[in-house]
Amino acid sequence: MKKDIQIPKVEGVYLAIVNEYNDLYKTHDWNAYIINDKNIDLELVLIVTNGYSEKKVTSTFRKKLDLLPKKSYAKIEFMPEELFVLNNEFKVTFFEGNTMHEKNFLFRRNTINEKAFQNIPLMEMKGILVK
Repeated sequence: MKKDIQIPKVEGVYLAIVNEYNDLYKTHDWNAYIINDKNIDLELVLIVTNGYSEKKVTSTFRKKLDLLPKKSYAKIEFMPEELFVLNNEFKVTFFEGNTMHEKNFLFRRNTINEKAFQNIPLMEMKGILVK
C-alpha cells in the first residue's frame, strides 16, 4: 500500500530569510518568508519549524495560511540571530487543487549571514534562499 502513495515533487515554492528594516523599532530584523512563485494559488498552507543541533532543540512553531495567492509571498516568523548557530528546518504542507504537497526546507547552521545573500524571487530583496 505504501508503494502506491504518490507524493508530487514541489517546484516553485521557496523559503527565504531576509534582513529588513523595522520602522517601528528602528532595527534591522531577520524574518522568514514563504514564496509562491507558481501560477496557481496554494491552499491551507501549514508550516512547522524548529531549530536543532546535536545538543539543543528549540520549541516547535506552527503557522497556518488559508491561502497563499499565486506569485506572492508571506512572512512566517521573526528569526532571532541566536538561532543561526542551529539547523533551522521548515516543514511545509499545502494543497494545490485537490492534491496535497509536502516539502522540507533546511537552513544549515551558520549559513544565515549577509555573505550568502542572493536575489529573492518576487520580493525585490536580497537574502538567503532555499529551494
